[in-house]
Amino acid sequence: MEAQTLNQLFAAACARHNKDDAILHKEGGEWKKLSSAGWLDAARDAAVGLSLRGVQKGDRVVLLSENRLEWFTIEAGLQILGAVTVPIYPTLTAQQAAYIIQDSGARVVIASSAEQQAKIAAVRDSLSSVEMVFTLDAPVDGSGGQSWSRVTDAGKSSRAVDSGGAERLAAAVSGDDVATIIYTSGTTGNPKGVMLTQANLVQNTLASHEALTLTPEDRAISVLPYSHVFARMVAHYLYPHAGVTIAIAESMDTLVQNIGEVHPTVMACVPRFYEKMRDKVLESAAAGSPLKQKIFNWAFSVGYAVGKHRQDGTSVPAGLKFKYGLATKLVFSKLHARMGGRMELFVSGGAALPRDVAEFFLAAGWVVIEGYGLTETSPVITVNRRDRFRFGTVGIPIRGVDVKIADDGEILCRGHNVMKGYFGNEAATNEAIVDGWFHTGDVGAFDEDGFLRITDRKKDLLVTAGGKNVAPQPIEGTLKSSVYIAELVMVGDGKPYLSALVAPDFEQLGRWCEGEGVSADGPEAMAADERVQAHLMAEISRLSEGLASFEQVKKIAVVTAAFTIESGELTPTMKVKRRVVAERYADLIESLYG
Repeated sequence: MEAQTLNQLFAAACARHNKDDAILHKEGGEWKKLSSAGWLDAARDAAVGLSLRGVQKGDRVVLLSENRLEWFTIEAGLQILGAVTVPIYPTLTAQQAAYIIQDSGARVVIASSAEQQAKIAAVRDSLSSVEMVFTLDAPVDGSGGQSWSRVTDAGKSSRAVDSGGAERLAAAVSGDDVATIIYTSGTTGNPKGVMLTQANLVQNTLASHEALTLTPEDRAISVLPYSHVFARMVAHYLYPHAGVTIAIAESMDTLVQNIGEVHPTVMACVPRFYEKMRDKVLESAAAGSPLKQKIFNWAFSVGYAVGKHRQDGTSVPAGLKFKYGLATKLVFSKLHARMGGRMELFVSGGAALPRDVAEFFLAAGWVVIEGYGLTETSPVITVNRRDRFRFGTVGIPIRGVDVKIADDGEILCRGHNVMKGYFGNEAATNEAIVDGWFHTGDVGAFDEDGFLRITDRKKDLLVTAGGKNVAPQPIEGTLKSSVYIAELVMVGDGKPYLSALVAPDFEQLGRWCEGEGVSADGPEAMAADERVQAHLMAEISRLSEGLASFEQVKKIAVVTAAFTIESGELTPTMKVKRRVVAERYADLIESLYG
């Protein structure tokens, strides 16, 4: 019988695979193992321990934590109990966290480090629904928290006397029950709580597994924040179901080091990681001797030729296959060694992956699979396959999901993956789901072979004074492929031409200044230098070839501070809040049209 709930899916996976290294985590500088049985026991201890504290099925439990081992045991325990996980990004401020806690009506908050405990302590008096606060690290004085270990210890003791307590809790959970409420980061207004049911997540997991064909021989490095629906579905549900060993990366900064330590075969990450990896490889090659550069360029010319055959689904000629073997020995094998030597599959999500980046990885022998979805769709709607992919698209729909394009170009979807609704917000739910079809807010089209291409966000379209409609996101993605540009936001709605705010990569820009003899000390000086501005404009012009005149950026303004989550210009998923940027830099934008 197919699983209907996440706890059924998890228990079946633990029994089927029974791995001694289900999870790998770094502790005291060494990688430690947690077995499938140990994971399940810890989850059951958590479920029973919370039940003893009076936490019941349907209660909302906030988890405010960085990625760490406890995320896995607590999340699995909450699903056994039938409680509702409400994740909060650890990068959010105390006030932002307070809004989510209050809006969800959470009874319990679990906070990790001293930093996260301090956030809760700062707003504790305003959290009227919260009855209990637990801490993963030792409680900080004044935090009002109790150690999480007291919950799990109580659960363990109870299960020693009543071994079937956890199973009885799990049996009361059904597929229609809400499993999690995930608050969308929201580029405008307050975030909305997306209610995803047990069945939503189970069916999305099963269909995604069919599409990606992972096996128990795979090992994954896990780095994306579990507060995000994509990272959570992949790491907490898909990998265990497939029997994949999960290695929890210490941080994004140590990711490459961790990859070299655990030798993964699969990784899911955001496009920016792949862009930076490509740029570092090219930078390293450019610093080599003329002979090494020549060999590198030859190898990639062969790799691109092989990659074209793979994209077209045609066989590689024998002569080209021989050359590729030589290119692999001379160049690509060294790149593979840097990524642990066993990497086979990269998955990209969260934003659009530039086509040239995907083709670069394919030339080196790696497929980067891109998919598409939203928090409201559990999340996967479409995905490319290992043996059937098309760069520049987000693939084809997974099983059980229907997709159609509305008359105005908006992508609509229905199926087992569509959310139950927005928590406590019936009006927003009715606006988003009409006649069973979820309105994504994205604009796109299918190609002749059924691959979906995303062109923009419906609300982000710019309409110039000349009446031309411009979709900024694909253009911004192309322009940000310059190593000198960290972030770029196009503006010009209602204006005679398009302009852009440019946040440079000042590290790369500093190297250019040194090479060109430009004396500019610090970001402010660089941003103000006319030669730097001209260089950035030249990069934009170079990358704009092929665009219609009305789609091209005519003027730029260089900003000295990076767009960040903390400053409010980016969402926790690194999407630009256009309205915030427009308001914050209103005078600078207006100067472009003076």
